[in-house]
Amino acid sequence: MTAYKDLSRDELLELKSGLEARFTEIKAKGLKLDMSRGKPSAEQLNLSMEMMDVLNSGANLTCEDGVDCRNYGGLDGIAEAKQLLADMMEVPKDNVIIFGNSSLNVMYDTVARAMTHGVLGSTPWCKLDKVKFLCPVPGYDRHFGITEHFGIEMINIPMTPTGPDMDLVEKYVNEDPAVKGIWCVPKYSNPQGITYSDETVFRFANLKPAAEDFRIYWDNAYCVHHLYEDKQDYLIEILTECKKAGNPDMVYKFSSTSKISFPGSGIAALAASDANLKEIRSMMQVQTIGHDKVNQLRHVRFFKDVHGIVEHMKKHADILRPKFEAVIDIFEKELGGLEIGSWTKPLGGYFISFDSMDGCAKAIVAKAKEAGVVLTGAGATFPYGKDPHDSNIRIAPSYPTPEELSLATDIFVLSVKLVSIDKLLGNL
Repeated sequence: MTAYKDLSRDELLELKSGLEARFTEIKAKGLKLDMSRGKPSAEQLNLSMEMMDVLNSGANLTCEDGVDCRNYGGLDGIAEAKQLLADMMEVPKDNVIIFGNSSLNVMYDTVARAMTHGVLGSTPWCKLDKVKFLCPVPGYDRHFGITEHFGIEMINIPMTPTGPDMDLVEKYVNEDPAVKGIWCVPKYSNPQGITYSDETVFRFANLKPAAEDFRIYWDNAYCVHHLYEDKQDYLIEILTECKKAGNPDMVYKFSSTSKISFPGSGIAALAASDANLKEIRSMMQVQTIGHDKVNQLRHVRFFKDVHGIVEHMKKHADILRPKFEAVIDIFEKELGGLEIGSWTKPLGGYFISFDSMDGCAKAIVAKAKEAGVVLTGAGATFPYGKDPHDSNIRIAPSYPTPEELSLATDIFVLSVKLVSIDKLLGNL
């Protein structure tokens, strides 16, 4: 295909006329298609329905250490659930706390505790003049929402194919005591699907923070979310590397079963050093008597062990893989060689990251919405919703049916073409 930038004004106008006719035709259908968030489809949720049958009124609800899951107690989770999530997170069972249904909730609480009470004896952040967080971009909008909510200054760190720009990370962390944390989605990152290289993890573990209360917020949300059995990214374990480097307390590692079992009623976990967990437990004692142990037991009885999770995730992959491939196939067929966009081809996770020509993302999202396709807001993958290039769009293929997805992707491609032509015509 000829790149759009190599076409004359007349050729672009002729092309635009044909594309607009198609767009008007599709718009008239009054479609309502949603590719805005990484929600599992009903077909994926159905994979876990037997979990509703593993406990009933006749079930033994006493867990292996004798705790009655119906009653109070068990502040940091039942032993079996700790073992299950510890194996999934590749950490020792004793370094895990089990929470409720949301790892985002745990991350929010972790930042809130640092704000009000400090970290391991350090000054509470609310008493400091300035608190800063590093934010790999493009990144996860809900991470940025937490730090913005607390008035924390966010600093963009560009992502590379091997993870965040570690030269920049090291400079900020090692030189500025106001830098207290960094958000990370280290495996199949949101939205690019990048997995941090061994060297990146090693450099993280060997940071020399100017702030004693600096923490890496390691959100390993997609640790078992592969799309392929024969092509899988590998991530080395951060707690182990931090311990080896003499920085055992530097990381909080988060995970959950949200996109494994039921997103609204899974179980979440935090893994950290003994010192960090001791402090967190002491504050939890004021906050709660304990989380839903019946739900923890339900998950353990359903999955049995980490191998059960791995097998379960293969079923998820069988549903997701064709959707990702369908989107990428349409992109390559319709946009390949036009030089008006680029996209990632992830091996796991929940998103495809699309980069348009500079200054086009907002217009593309608005154009697609005209034809009935709802996308994640342009700019959402950056702190404060401000994409400096107005180019990144997060594509979420999981929720629509295959038929809806194909239609939505066609509309997206049409929107990219029309907005890009307008941009090029404006430059002539």
